[in-house]
Amino acid sequence: MPTHVHSPELLAQVAGLPAMPGVYRYFDASDALLYVGKAINLKRRVSSYFQKDHGGTRIGHMVGKIVRMETTVVRSEAEALLLENNLIKTQHPKYNILFRDDKSYPYLKITGMAIHDGDMRTPPSQCYPRVAYYRGATDKRQRYFGPYPNAWAVKETILLLQKVFRLRTCEDSIFSNRTRPCLLYQIKRCSAPCVDHISPEDYAADVAHAEAMLRGETDTLLKTLEARMLAHSDKLEFEQAADIRNQIKALASMLHQQSIETIDDRDVDMLAVQVQGGKACVNLAMVRGGRHLGDRAYFPVHVEDSAAIASMEEAEEAEVAADQAGAQPDEAQPGGAQPGGAQPGVVRPAKTVEQRVLEAFVAQHYLQVAPPPVLVVSVALEPALLEALSQQTGTRIAAVSQPREERRVWLEMAQKNAQLQLARLLAEEGSQQARTRALVEALDLPQDDIDQLTIECFDISHTSGENTQASCVVFHHHKMQSSEYRRYKIDGITGGDDYAAMRQVLTRRYSKVAEAQRDAGGAELGKGAARLPDIVLIDGGKGQVGVAREVFTELGLDLSRIVGVEKGEGRKVGLEELVFCDGRDKVYLGRDSAALMLVAQIRDEAHRFAITGMRAARAKVRVGGSRLEDIPGVGPKKRARLLQRFGGVRGVEEAGVDDLMTVDGISAALAEDIYKALH
Repeated sequence: MPTHVHSPELLAQVAGLPAMPGVYRYFDASDALLYVGKAINLKRRVSSYFQKDHGGTRIGHMVGKIVRMETTVVRSEAEALLLENNLIKTQHPKYNILFRDDKSYPYLKITGMAIHDGDMRTPPSQCYPRVAYYRGATDKRQRYFGPYPNAWAVKETILLLQKVFRLRTCEDSIFSNRTRPCLLYQIKRCSAPCVDHISPEDYAADVAHAEAMLRGETDTLLKTLEARMLAHSDKLEFEQAADIRNQIKALASMLHQQSIETIDDRDVDMLAVQVQGGKACVNLAMVRGGRHLGDRAYFPVHVEDSAAIASMEEAEEAEVAADQAGAQPDEAQPGGAQPGGAQPGVVRPAKTVEQRVLEAFVAQHYLQVAPPPVLVVSVALEPALLEALSQQTGTRIAAVSQPREERRVWLEMAQKNAQLQLARLLAEEGSQQARTRALVEALDLPQDDIDQLTIECFDISHTSGENTQASCVVFHHHKMQSSEYRRYKIDGITGGDDYAAMRQVLTRRYSKVAEAQRDAGGAELGKGAARLPDIVLIDGGKGQVGVAREVFTELGLDLSRIVGVEKGEGRKVGLEELVFCDGRDKVYLGRDSAALMLVAQIRDEAHRFAITGMRAARAKVRVGGSRLEDIPGVGPKKRARLLQRFGGVRGVEEAGVDDLMTVDGISAALAEDIYKALH
């Protein structure tokens, strides 16, 4: 019998579940999502969690936290799989394998294609499409190629297109205002459509050829170019024939240098997985248009917890299958079938951790990125997963786990990269954990769960007393958490008064924490409530720490959390001391101390974050980001016309008086005023 006590309402809900395919979700007392699972038979799968004693295992810890459950019935196992991973990806449960990726993939974009539709009334910049790097949401007005694994791969491809087809890369605002070719034309990287050195029809042909190359249609492209060259030659148009001959030579050279294959593998993803020391790495290598674009490593979390729960579920399924195999035919379900298509008495082979990790990656990754028709994988994937992907995309997705020839070479390369990336991660995490533990020991903090140690560090930055900004960076789980960084614009203080700036930022940051603690009245804070970090790190000595002590005293917060970093003798690196405001003596960690390395890392990151914010604010003022609004006579409508005409503030800055006068509503006198204000 299970030792965990659950509410009668929850147990009644479990007892009333249908024997159908579906997805279930467990929540704890703070309504945080613990686990998302799928099942061919919801009733049987969910009941197994509550009918047995799981002891002190990972499963037991999770089951003991369950206070609420939600379920969704679906029509098939494939549908359940998609829903399960969609929920995992969006809601981040604590016990599922989760791939976190806050970066979108870059694409190569070819802008407005009006010339393809024969519409010559569009602006010139739209008649001459531009090739550009792009990251973000796509739309139907542009052509997108990719995704690419990184920005370097996109920029390298753009460079190749410039060499071979001489497509433009300049912004539309620059294109529309040029009166002579730029340097790219001189070095034969652009055909200068901005000054009509090429007709829209010829430029459109170059764009079409570039698209063919990006799609991997290299054989057809070379034959087309050769036919065009011979046609110009027959017409005695030798200059045009020579231009196409140069394109063919550049393309042939590029094909040789880039090892572009002309086999059927135009779009393929190679997926290799490595698991070691409780960590995992999936290396994704992309082939697009027959060209290997590079790879990208992904590191999931919760691998061990999820593997333990999945093993328990497999054991339960094996027991049920064994029971069904020994049962009489009239004891089985009518028709001999189980919900979702599973056959009675058939035991699915147990999956390895590598299989679980790779299947989780494929299910989560391709929710947002369209999969290619072929996946070359280091371990076999479940057919239901491929079926779900095919249903989602509308095209058949195949997986090859034992590739040959070129595919095998590509997969071996991906496997080697996965090994190297995982080894690097283990080395870095081991080092970071050692640093965290060293700081915990140096400050005599509890060592129960150093993974949860949270540090917030503050720094003040300004330019000769102006544009004062404060930065707050956050460290936990052994690494900097850039998504939790904050910047504060400091107002209402004397320029250069760092003490006043520190007082203001600490008050603004922790007043909500103090209010939450007062409302809780000593009880545990609820989910989403503002919390005090374990360490509040101040980049400064006694003075700055004294200010922090005053703020914390006024707010009624724990003074022992405040730690200052005081410069050592001669302000030399490695001689810093830690300063406290609760009566403790200074602590000198030592030049080679792992704890000091962590403190320096966090402090330097706070300084970097403050400096970049200050420089961005200063640059905004210098380019006239706010001054354009302050020019007398330039209201919202005229400002909008200026920005639209010149493509932004920088374009307005670069425009002369005569150019400014071409905008509707801008007189000669006002154009002079605008030019003077921005220069």
